[in-house]
Amino acid sequence: MSTSTTASVSTHILDTSVGRPAEGVAVRLSARAGRDADWQALGGSATDGDGRCKDLPALPEGTTHVRLDFAVEAYFEKSEKKQADAQQDAPANRDSGAAGVFFPEVAITFAVVPGEHYHVPLLLNPFGYSVYRGS
Repeated sequence: MSTSTTASVSTHILDTSVGRPAEGVAVRLSARAGRDADWQALGGSATDGDGRCKDLPALPEGTTHVRLDFAVEAYFEKSEKKQADAQQDAPANRDSGAAGVFFPEVAITFAVVPGEHYHVPLLLNPFGYSVYRGS
């Protein structure tokens, strides 16, 4: 929850390759006070059945930049077996030239101001991702 001296952050993940929320993705939250300051790890959570992290840590007073780190490799490795069953002729890594997951992690960094709430959804698929400031 944001206050007049802090910002707050929430996120969710939609796996656009299957049109469903991405469950069980570990998300780490870090913050810093100024662009030249060191990152402070604040903790993390994992996405629930709706793809949401409902218990991310609060941001400390003075936070100006936030980083969300999404550990998507384990999610794709787990879901790859499900997708392979559904799409036997279109394996998840076809034509990638890569062994395993193409994007093993996604790091999103954004600026914040006190008193604002920032909802930052991640739209994810095996070969790309997109983010935006939601509401």
